[in-house]
Formats: sequence, C-alpha cells, structure tokens
Amino acid sequence: MKVAYGLKAHSGWAALVALGKSDGEFVVVDRRRVELVEEEWARQPYHAAEELEADDARKVVKRGIDAAYRIATRELRAMLDRERKRKNEVAACAVLVGNPMPEWSVEQILAVHFRMHQAEGVLFRDALINAAQKCSTKVIELPEKTLLSYASEALRTSGADLSKTIAAIGKSIGPPWGKDQKDAALAAMIALTVENPL
Repeated sequence: MKVAYGLKAHSGWAALVALGKSDGEFVVVDRRRVELVEEEWARQPYHAAEELEADDARKVVKRGIDAAYRIATRELRAMLDRERKRKNEVAACAVLVGNPMPEWSVEQILAVHFRMHQAEGVLFRDALINAAQKCSTKVIELPEKTLLSYASEALRTSGADLSKTIAAIGKSIGPPWGKDQKDAALAAMIALTVENPL
C-alpha cells in the first residue's frame, strides 16, 4: 500500500498519523506520539540557556538543536522501517508549519522571551523536515493555521466534507483522535492524494 505521513510538531514531540488507501477509503496504518528528545531540558533548549553566559548559552542551544535533529532522523528511519516491514511504500511526509522565523542569533533570541518560544516552536518542525530530507523522503510543508482551507482547495473538497471524512477516520480507530491527530491526518491525506501541493 502507498502511505503518507502527517506530522504535527510540539516542543519535544510530534503527533504522527500515517494514512493509506484501501478500496478507495483512507485508512490509518500508524498513529503515535513521536518523542524528539531524550532529556527534559532539551524540550526547551533556549529556556535552558536563558540564565547562562553567552558562550555557554550558545553551547547548550547547539546541543539541544543537534539532539533534536539526530533524534528526529532516528525516529523517521524507524517509522520508514515499520512501513517497509508491512510492505508499504511511503510516498511523502507532510509537516505542518507556521510562519518562518527571522535569522536571529542565539543572543537575539534569548534577549526576548517570546522569541525563545518562537525558536523552540520552529526547532522541532525543522528537525522533522530535515529528517525527511536525510531519509530521501519527499517532504511537503503545509500551513498549520490555514490547513483546512488549504486542504479544501488542494483536494477540491469542501471543508465540511473533509471534516466529516477526518471524523469518520477517527471513529474507525478510536481515541486518541484530538486536534493533533485530525490535523496530522489531513496533512497525510494531502500528501497521499495531491501530486504537487499548492
């Protein structure tokens, strides 16, 4: 079966939904929480560096970023291996993204608390995108804030019909099926169906 991943990143983890199609219907082939950190501080590396001297702060942030990228790549490889064992082919990996961040230095980020939250929000989605690229998997970045309208246009289906389809998929597999899983499933649906998303 051809499948696609939908991933919604959070600080230190991501919601994954992998969809395939069977008899013309979308089916969930995998759903899980993907851990992207091994140590608690690494969920918020900028916060961990906040009180440190400039050199130490840069080192802590770099350690956190390097770890996120390494772990995301390891986890994506494991996900791809699971699908290979099921004899499935992963067509694409869709990652939900927000607004891009300016090219701030670590010092500029640490100077404004809101920027630390912004940088940590971007870190894990960027780690997932990088992991897909490293694993030679087609990666699609989808706008999280306008996902439903984007999906409606890309899939040429009304938002109401898409919401019903996503709800039906959730009913077929049971909880958890919250906003994270719904958004990840919709992203996977776009990745699986649309050859070249908008």
